[in-house]
This record gives sequence, C-alpha cells and structure tokens, in this order.
Amino acid sequence: MRRSRGLYPRGKIWWMAYTGLDGKSYRKSTGTTLLREAEDILACRRREIKEGKNPEVVRIKKYTFHDLADEYLKSSKWQKAYKSKVGYVNQLLEFFKAQLLQSFNTRVIDQFQNTRLEYNKPATVNRLLATLKHMFTKAVEWDMVSEDVLKKIRKVKLTPENNRRIRFLSKEESQTLIDCSISHLKPIVIMALNTGMRLGEILKLKWEQVDLRHGFILLDDTKNNERRQIPINSTLREVLEKLPIGLKIEHVFTGDDGKPYNRVKSSFATALKRANILDFRFHDLRHTFASQLVMSGVDLATVKELLGHKSISMTMRYAHLSPGHMVKAVQVLDENTGTCG
Repeated sequence: MRRSRGLYPRGKIWWMAYTGLDGKSYRKSTGTTLLREAEDILACRRREIKEGKNPEVVRIKKYTFHDLADEYLKSSKWQKAYKSKVGYVNQLLEFFKAQLLQSFNTRVIDQFQNTRLEYNKPATVNRLLATLKHMFTKAVEWDMVSEDVLKKIRKVKLTPENNRRIRFLSKEESQTLIDCSISHLKPIVIMALNTGMRLGEILKLKWEQVDLRHGFILLDDTKNNERRQIPINSTLREVLEKLPIGLKIEHVFTGDDGKPYNRVKSSFATALKRANILDFRFHDLRHTFASQLVMSGVDLATVKELLGHKSISMTMRYAHLSPGHMVKAVQVLDENTGTCG
C-alpha cells in the first residue's frame, strides 16, 4: 500500500499527523478510505495552519464526560469484557457526571484517586484509572478532545500489604456485627458471611436466581463473567424465607418502596461503630467467609469454586489458616520411613 508523508492507515480509514499553530502534534481521522482524498484533506489542513487558522479550536464541541461514556459503551457493546466495562464506567460517572472533557487535568484525577482510595484497594483504583485513560484515548480518536490530557497519569503504587490485605472476623465478632446491624442491613450481612458474595452481587440479586427448593443461588453477572452456583445453608435459608416475596418484588433486598438498595455504606459504618470493629470494609466479609471455611478444614479447591476465583493462586492467600496443613504434609514421611533396628 502506497503511503504519503503524514498519513497512515487505521483499519480502512486514513489518519493524518501534523503540527498545529500551538506547536503540538495532532492525529486526526480524514474520514476516508481513499488515499488521494486523504492527501487532499491533509494538504487543506496544512494550508489552514499556514494561513494562521486553528481548526482544532473551532471543530471540537464542549463534550461532557457523560457524552464520552455513552459513546465508549456503544463502541464496546460487542466486546467480551463489556459487562466489566459497564461497571467501571458507571463508577466513573458517579464521580465525574457531566464534567466537561476540556476541564480534565492531573489535579482533577488526583482528587479522584484520593477519594476512591479512602474506600477502595489500590488495585481497584488502578482498574478505574485504566478505563478512564482508555476512554480519553478514544475521545482523541473521536475528536471529542484535542489531546489526551491523561497520558501522563500513572497507576497507584501497589504494596504487598495493600494488594494482599486480609482482614476477617472471628465467629464471635461476626455475630456481634449481625446483632449491631439495623433491620434492612442484617440479612445482607448474613448473606455475605454465608456465601462470600460481593456487595454488588448481593444488591443486584433477584428472586429468580434463588432456588430455595434445591438450595442454591445462581449468579450469572459476576466479576469474572463466569456463572457461579452457591449453596444455601440452613442459616441463610431461614433468613431468606422471612424476606418479603411476591409477583411485584423482583429483587431479594428491597426497601419499603419495593426498589432494591443501591448502597449500604452508611448503615454498615454505623454497625461497625456499634460493634467496635475497626479497620474493616464490607468486602472483608468475603474474606471472613473464606477464612472461616479454611479454618474449619474445607480444602482450598472447594473454597476457590465457592469464591469464583479464576486461579488457585488467588485462593492461596488463605492457605496459612488451614489447621494442621503443614503437620499433615510432613506426616506423609512417616508412612514411607521404616524404623532402624
């Protein structure tokens, strides 16, 4: 394929690269698949710049982050990781809403990072930042901004302590937390402690996913995009059977208006304060579920399946809690070693 200086293909479309009046480099789509037309468009753009015109300032509208989110999700609709992207984009929308794309800078992102790090792990914040950076990369391609202002944003530095944090409750502390929870929070906490489900999975749970007859919960929309089946024990069954259910009630956990709860941050913080439990997040109930299972002798492979981990390496963080697992390992030698006499 013949190329002209300043032009390069992206798929079937020709893109042009040039220097604007402000001395910055620009990369724009010519919108054509024909090289000759692309050459004419680039020549016209260079002529405008030579005459003192700045087409970038004139062309770009005042797009908001909401506009970008809509376009980004439309373009990602058929991708395998679409569900995950929807989750990340919705979290970003909660923070940025209708903020103008032109107003984004490092200070704005620093504020976002600091706010999210108050209640999210660094790894989670990094995933949100990666999504945000990719959105702005696409925004440049779609002429929604003149330059990628986020290209210099770096990930939050992860430490072994932050990335592998395990905080769990004892059985006594778990019961105290349940007792200190208000009426609508109590069944949510009990479900988390008895299933290891994430908060988002619990709040989105519908009755059609709950099979009390056979005793399991079926999750389709999971973090790993893989179906997960969770057994219902006697404790959880007793709680579920007391919750309101009817043709008009779609979700398991709803308010008096029949609508599902969106968040429990405030009520959970109050319960922790009443129970005098420090340095604890809702996600740590998932750690508590896994830790209690391992300490009761459940094998790691089973715990892996219950948590929905993709690899056993993620579950190995609980290995040190297994009672006597190292003792059992060395006892194998007794079976293979004879006595000297």
